[in-house]
Amino acid sequence: MKLPYCLFILVLFACSCKKTNPPVTIITDTTTIDTSANVYLPMRGADLTIFPIIESWSGLYFDSFSAKGCLPILQEHGCNIIRVGIWNHPADAHLDLGHILFLCQRINQAGMQIMLDFHYSDTAADAAHQALPAAWTGLGVEVLKDSVKAYTQYILNALKAQNTMPAIVQVGNDIDNGMLWPAGKVTGTADANWNNLAALVKSGIDGVHAVDENMPIMLHYGQTADAQSFFNSMQQHGVPFDIMGVSYYPWSDTKDLDVLQQRLNQLATSFNKQVFIAETAYPFSLAGYDNTPNIVTDNSQILYPIYQANQRGQLLFLQQLKKVIAAIPNNLGLGFSYQHPEWVPYRGRDATDCSPWENIALFDFYGMAQPGMNVYRP
Repeated sequence: MKLPYCLFILVLFACSCKKTNPPVTIITDTTTIDTSANVYLPMRGADLTIFPIIESWSGLYFDSFSAKGCLPILQEHGCNIIRVGIWNHPADAHLDLGHILFLCQRINQAGMQIMLDFHYSDTAADAAHQALPAAWTGLGVEVLKDSVKAYTQYILNALKAQNTMPAIVQVGNDIDNGMLWPAGKVTGTADANWNNLAALVKSGIDGVHAVDENMPIMLHYGQTADAQSFFNSMQQHGVPFDIMGVSYYPWSDTKDLDVLQQRLNQLATSFNKQVFIAETAYPFSLAGYDNTPNIVTDNSQILYPIYQANQRGQLLFLQQLKKVIAAIPNNLGLGFSYQHPEWVPYRGRDATDCSPWENIALFDFYGMAQPGMNVYRP
């Protein structure tokens, strides 16, 4: 039985009375937010890769004090595509292929499209972690190429069999320094190993096109600085791609939105391809709720004081980011995906290995939808 939101809050409060955590204060200055300031973008997304884990613990999400569930809330606000990461053999069973297939069915039923993100690892792959899956340990490049193609084709055939084919496929995640290390590891664009990396990425693309020859391919670089060089190298090595995905987090990238605009414009005009902000996020608070250290805890990490770490600042930042994407020349700004909007402190206040993201989500500490959700309005 689902508890009414007010009763749920009382239960949480009663359970937390014995905790040692300091009180949490969230600034909720929303009185002057102009939600009509939105601009249109074709793709307005969210990455829900770890949602099955969170939902297995609670899955309680609210909008206007009504428990509706995470997917319906996102869809009702205007989110139209969900980015789903796929890992080879994840340690947590909630991220295995069966759970991912079920999640894709639910996304499809909710009326949203799917962006499938191949990590090609047993864990989350990023610029600092691109481990070979255990099953591929010790394989040479030629065998790896076959494995990548066959695995990619297998996953997409499973999605096709249940009529949940993605709208876009991302081959590799955060492949700034390559993927499937050490075979596909690169350091800089002059690295001799680029031939291997390009061959592995092409194999993934071949696997996609073996199932759907018209499927749009996105490559993903984990920042906006140096993205130009990365995509240049991909093109020079004959890697075909349709969409340039980049991440934009203010705490690890430029804090000047004019510089961001210049970089995105240059990408689009240099390659005449669509640009997609594959990952972004912004805090609604600098406070935390659980005992897991958070990623963003200080004003120096964000675009302060223009966009403050409160509910109003979160929405205003996201609205401005939409304007930046929409201003990319020749309508080549495809859209964005908010990273882990659902990553609330789902295991309670004492958890030390739960959410480093609860102050950056689009739901507050108690699962209530934030004003930042309005960024999805078309």
